[in-house]
Parts: sequence; C-alpha cells; structure tokens
Amino acid sequence: MNDTLCAAQRRAIRPAVSPTELSGPFHALATLRGRIAAWRERAYFRWELKRIARDNPHLIDDIGLTKRQVEDEIAKLPFWQR
Repeated sequence: MNDTLCAAQRRAIRPAVSPTELSGPFHALATLRGRIAAWRERAYFRWELKRIARDNPHLIDDIGLTKRQVEDEIAKLPFWQR
C-alpha cells in the first residue's frame, strides 16, 4: 500500500507536458498510431457484429441494436469482408 501511495505522489509531482513538446514528430506519430488503433478496433467490432448476426441473430436484441443498425455497420466493412 505504501508503494502505491509513493507512485501516485511521483506522478503528481511530474511536470506537465508543454504545448511545444506536443507539436513535434512524436505527437504526429502518436496521433497516427491512435487513429490506426481506432480503425482496427472499429473493424474488429464490425466483423464480430457480422458474426453474431449470422450465428446468433437473437443476441442482437440483447446488445440493444436494431437489425437496421447492424446492417448499416456491417455495410461499413471493406467489400472483401462483407
């Protein structure tokens, strides 16, 4: 417990990142990585939604989506995955 408190205090003492540090190439790379991760996460969600709609269509109601919403999301998949 004492180690956790020390770690939290060290994080609180750490200086804030200045705006000039965020404008460099590291920020651009981090932004690109974040976007790619978001795209992959959305694609995986759509692929899983397609699988659920095909194998267990009754589960679509359980997750709170309509059949039309599911079809719209599946339509956003690349043509080779539809």
